[in-house]
Amino acid sequence: MQMALQQAEQAAREDEVPVGAVIVREGSVIAAAYNQREMLRDPTAHAEMIAITQAAEAVGGWRLENCMLYVTLEPCPMCAGAILQARIPVVVYGALDPKAGAVDSLYHMLNDNRLNHRCQVVPGILQERCGQILTDFFKQRRAEGKK
Repeated sequence: MQMALQQAEQAAREDEVPVGAVIVREGSVIAAAYNQREMLRDPTAHAEMIAITQAAEAVGGWRLENCMLYVTLEPCPMCAGAILQARIPVVVYGALDPKAGAVDSLYHMLNDNRLNHRCQVVPGILQERCGQILTDFFKQRRAEGKK
């Protein structure tokens, strides 16, 4: 999660919403990414989506069955869907997302028995730090908007 936080910090430096993601396979980091929606002008360029693409390239296929995803913010519905499609078995996240969270907050997509894949979820890892980077980012944005 520390590496995911470093990715989130990089996002903040680039004026992106500070969310970072890292994918680990058999003890090795195979992907690390941060939100890049503004830079890429792409609404799908969430940290998780970019990391999943990197990981699929690293393993040479779309099934990420032996991987763990670490992400600083609870995944949204789009990212949760991609996690399921990639067959990632374990998702570790930091802060809850009460406005868009699709793992525990608003929806429970990763553990929905109606779907063909489910994930083990480990919530709240470094939750305070993961949430604080977002709080600080949006506080600064609001202050800049008032100038």
